[in-house]
Order: sequence, then C-alpha cells, then structure tokens
Amino acid sequence: MKLFNKKRLEQIQWSGLKKYTLYAIGEILLVVVGILIALWINNWNQETTAIKQ
Repeated sequence: MKLFNKKRLEQIQWSGLKKYTLYAIGEILLVVVGILIALWINNWNQETTAIKQ
C-alpha cells in the first residue's frame, strides 16, 4: 500500500506542477499578445498622425 500511496502522491505533485506550468505559459502569452496589440495601435496612430501632417 505504501508504494501505491507514494506513486499517487508523486502524480498529484506532478499534476500540480503541470497545471502551474501551463498557467504560467498562458500568462506569458497573454502579456506578449497585449504588448503586440499596444505596439500595433501605437504604430497605426503614428502613421495617421504623419499622414495628417
């Protein structure tokens, strides 16, 4: 029984690490997408300002 309990505990810990890793990757991707959108809007705004001048 101790062997099975130990294996189950290892799987639970691995699952938690896996979930945390996926969460961290998702957060990083979200930040990168937000930065790219902000840069795109900034470039668009600068282009329209240059055209108006």
